[in-house]
Amino acid sequence: MTTTTLLLAGAGDLALRTGRLFMQDDARVIGLRRRPPAGADDGIAWMAADLGDPSTLSGLPGDITHVLYAASPDAGSEAAYRRIFIDGLRNVCERLQAATLRRIVFVSSTAVYGSSQEIIDEDTPAQPEHFNGRVLLEAEQWLHRRHPHAAVSLRLSGLYGPGRTGLLTRLADGTASVPDGGGHWANRIHIDDAARACAHLLKLPSPEPRYIGTDGQPWRIDALYDALAQALDAPVPLRHRAPEAASGKRLSNARLRASGFEFLWPDALEGYRPLIQNYLDAARS
Repeated sequence: MTTTTLLLAGAGDLALRTGRLFMQDDARVIGLRRRPPAGADDGIAWMAADLGDPSTLSGLPGDITHVLYAASPDAGSEAAYRRIFIDGLRNVCERLQAATLRRIVFVSSTAVYGSSQEIIDEDTPAQPEHFNGRVLLEAEQWLHRRHPHAAVSLRLSGLYGPGRTGLLTRLADGTASVPDGGGHWANRIHIDDAARACAHLLKLPSPEPRYIGTDGQPWRIDALYDALAQALDAPVPLRHRAPEAASGKRLSNARLRASGFEFLWPDALEGYRPLIQNYLDAARS
């Protein structure tokens, strides 16, 4: 039987958490970074590679069975997005062997959808409003043409979790603000659930081509920020003038749940509570 070999193309926090889950089943995990951690003793076989430079990928083994493409651009420009999500994805795929590849999960974003007051699911037409969503959608479409039976897109909403304390800091010091009035939505997924969803889809026998990765409770952004501020014993967030059109969207995770996935944190407010406690403990120490 072929040994399971998972390639982490872009080995940041999300990919590392997914890799650790895979290693629980004695899988081999290869991590790609421009600068791998020196002397790491984490069970991952590290390789120095720049996804945008195909010459640095020549050392990839030919027996890769699973790929998690969870790369991040090194800048916020369209050129940087295209280099990592279009060029980088193609460079990796050029090194994969169709005979051994069983699954490639591409970590995308709900930015491929436009703002809407309707509930959005995977059958909602993708209408990205900004270049990041357009580039990600183009990458998804290319990947599904290249590997129609192996490719799965996971469109994640906003990540939160340990180490992601920027919002809590802004709320605590009174610099966070939200639109004045309703109709502006926020969707979140805990980093642990995002990693578990990646592992779930990498192993799922007969997946759909795309899934939305978000928890089960879309929040009006003002209500979420007010509740978090209250838990922090911080002032009510500042309001700023709302744009004429509502922003954000309400996302459905019904397809992911129907595949057998269960959330540890189905509501961001509950998921934030231990993070807030840790934040407050650290502030007091």
